[in-house]
Amino acid sequence: MIFKDLSDFLGAHFIYTYDNGWEYEWYAKNSHTVDYRIHGGMVAGRWVTDQEAHIVKLTDGVFKVTWTEPTGTDVALDFMPNENKMHGVIFFPKWVEEHPEITVCYQNEHINLMEEARAKYDNYPKYIVPEFAKITYIGKAGLDNEEVISEAPYKGMTDDIRAGKYFNGDYKRIGK
Repeated sequence: MIFKDLSDFLGAHFIYTYDNGWEYEWYAKNSHTVDYRIHGGMVAGRWVTDQEAHIVKLTDGVFKVTWTEPTGTDVALDFMPNENKMHGVIFFPKWVEEHPEITVCYQNEHINLMEEARAKYDNYPKYIVPEFAKITYIGKAGLDNEEVISEAPYKGMTDDIRAGKYFNGDYKRIGK
């Protein structure tokens, strides 16, 4: 699969591992929305759907995605899928660094909790995590596929996805 334009990038599903060992799964759901699951790192177990994001093509085959979460966390990701590389910068509020367990949930069902924690605890100084990552999986899930990120992460999930044990050929969940 060769990426050139946004039409190649949108609908793509990625698994990547940052150089610090944190593993993430991420889906370009459409031109303005992303879904993701976090499989490793300080907020492993967290998952989010329908996160509003800004998605642009920087140049042929290079894409930037940015958003701000209800937690106050800012994210900027640069995807270079043709090289299986990615660079991300995550700007965690101080409260997330000190209380990451509050965010380990399906965020969409706990927006009020995220907003309460953001108001209750310190937001600054931000904990900034700039890391390169290796893309270990790329799938073409298509636009607005609600089955891509539809359940909490479990141990071995990314291995199941990479091994073809999670999605069928139509990118539907196997055994669901």
